[in-house]
Amino acid sequence: MDDRERYRRDHSIADAIADDCAGIRSRIAAEEARMLRRLADAWDLAQEQTERIASNASRRRDMPLRSIAAQIGAQTHVNDRSVQTKMYDAWRLVALFAATVAALEDGRITKAHADVVLDTGAMLDDAEVRAAFETVVLEWAESETVGRTRAYARQLAEKLDPRAMSDRHAEAADERSITIVDLDNGMSQIIALVPTVYAHAVADRLTRQAKAIKEVDVAPRRRGADVSSAHVAPAPVDICESSDSPPAADERLPVLDDRTIDQVRADLFVDMLLTGAPAIDPTLGAQPGGLGAQPGGLGAILAKVQITMPITTLTGVSQGGAEIDGKAPIDPETARILAGASPAWDRVMYDPVTAVVVTVDRYHPTPAQRRLLEARDRHCRFPGCRMPARRCQVDHNHEHQDGGPTCIGNLACLCVRHHTMKAETDWTVRQLAGGRLEWSSPSGRLHTDEPARVVFTPSVDPPPF
Repeated sequence: MDDRERYRRDHSIADAIADDCAGIRSRIAAEEARMLRRLADAWDLAQEQTERIASNASRRRDMPLRSIAAQIGAQTHVNDRSVQTKMYDAWRLVALFAATVAALEDGRITKAHADVVLDTGAMLDDAEVRAAFETVVLEWAESETVGRTRAYARQLAEKLDPRAMSDRHAEAADERSITIVDLDNGMSQIIALVPTVYAHAVADRLTRQAKAIKEVDVAPRRRGADVSSAHVAPAPVDICESSDSPPAADERLPVLDDRTIDQVRADLFVDMLLTGAPAIDPTLGAQPGGLGAQPGGLGAILAKVQITMPITTLTGVSQGGAEIDGKAPIDPETARILAGASPAWDRVMYDPVTAVVVTVDRYHPTPAQRRLLEARDRHCRFPGCRMPARRCQVDHNHEHQDGGPTCIGNLACLCVRHHTMKAETDWTVRQLAGGRLEWSSPSGRLHTDEPARVVFTPSVDPPPF
């Protein structure tokens, strides 16, 4: 086979792979459309059940939606809060953008394209304007990437939206939030959805503070100090500026802090949030008797986390095994620092076979039970929920008023959402051996939630004691 034949063969194989990928993508899109329609049906069912509730209490009227979302979530192993959001988005897509769902069903676009249509077009209130928007964007989406479709749809929606920018901004600002995304290697992202002016102001302040810190390092040079023995590195450069060539040798300045601007900004961000007090504290109030304002309480609220790690990691004999809130691993050095600063420790005993926590070494009954439950459960015990146990309520699986004992075998940590759902709907739960919870949905389907396992890597070295 000569080079020309090999060239033709390789491209023929690549074309076949591309065709298969396109076909698979179309079939996936059709299944995504089916999923959207079923989730929309679930939303409609929840609304029908809600309408049959005579009570005006918001908690009672919220239970059908919670319960149905929990049933779908437990069956598909998806967090029920996420299911509830997916149900609402699916209903909006089916109700507002039928042509988009049809295009997805035909495999002409992907689910990501459909999400773009919903995200950018849902703000158009006029049905005729929205239909025109959908037609134009779909024509574009069928032959463009998701990124280009989003940019085009956003520009078009901006032109078609009759509302003033101030009104749209006020509505969007209601969605402000903070999100934590746990990554690998003991790192996480903090994603803040805030008004643009605040975001840029925060970035600007952090940048100017970081530059001021870097400026301290170059001050001795400017004062004519002897820097012959100082560590030398390029002078800090504005992050908004770029240069095609590095600084000349005679422009290099002494540096005491070798962190980059990005690293300094990240450190400042964490430092100020963990140690600073809000400039505006709504808890500030007047003292009785008109003696003036008393200090607010927000500055006294400190971060609280639960760290679990083996004794060998604490003593430095081994590395690894440390976790925060049962959610994500953290580096052992940070875990040891946090342990050293802790005012109290709980020694956790666990079954060497099943690895289920069985006790902690405290003697006061109620606090000890709570600590044991937090150590065993780590998070809410409804399937898929990750609410940290320290922010949960303690639930009697067999209700106390019905004779259920206050013992570890009848207690579990449930977040407010799922504790309320258990009390207000036909969801039931019973605790099995080893701390396992067996949930029964209103239709009678069973879902088992296993307690968190303590996974420590055994050390080949002898114990240090």
